[in-house]
Amino acid sequence: MPLPVPEDAFSPGTPDHEGASVGKTFELFSALAPKGWRVELIEGEIYVVPPANGEHEEIVSELNGQVRDHDKGVGRYTGVGLSLPGTTDAVRVIPDLVIAPKGSFDDQHEWHAPDPVLLVAEVTSSSTARRDRVQKIRAYARAGIPLYLLVDREAGEAVVCAEPQGDDYAHKHVHKLGTVVPLPAPLGFELDTGAF
Repeated sequence: MPLPVPEDAFSPGTPDHEGASVGKTFELFSALAPKGWRVELIEGEIYVVPPANGEHEEIVSELNGQVRDHDKGVGRYTGVGLSLPGTTDAVRVIPDLVIAPKGSFDDQHEWHAPDPVLLVAEVTSSSTARRDRVQKIRAYARAGIPLYLLVDREAGEAVVCAEPQGDDYAHKHVHKLGTVVPLPAPLGFELDTGAF
């Protein structure tokens, strides 16, 4: 579903494509996005993502529950916006699941620094799989997020990325979905992907 863009959204005489900066266009799309849609800015590209399907949400819910069962002291956040450092511009993402100490996002801000984040998880969809596998690995590593869990439904794999170094993670462990997946510190427990 295309987003309605007002005719006066682009003002002549300003730099960039059709007179609008990427940042301003991103803000406009974010403001106009229907409820449940996600608008993200990654490596200078704006992505508008529709609500996820039921299978996707069941996996996110199961992840959330297993983390809760392991450690009730951490917060489990869906729909939290993270502002990450980029190579030229800031990156704005809304991960499927963010694990951080409780109270980490207890404010009125729309976008948050990644400093308290222990783990981000993404569950692929046909419209997001490439970004989840490539651009988001770079973005989360650059931000120094300790763990990135990629549940790749199309490949039937869970990829655990640990120890961010520059634009990548030093360690990537690939597990078949349906197996037990060890999550290293700072979480340090086993995730049962058989429940997915």
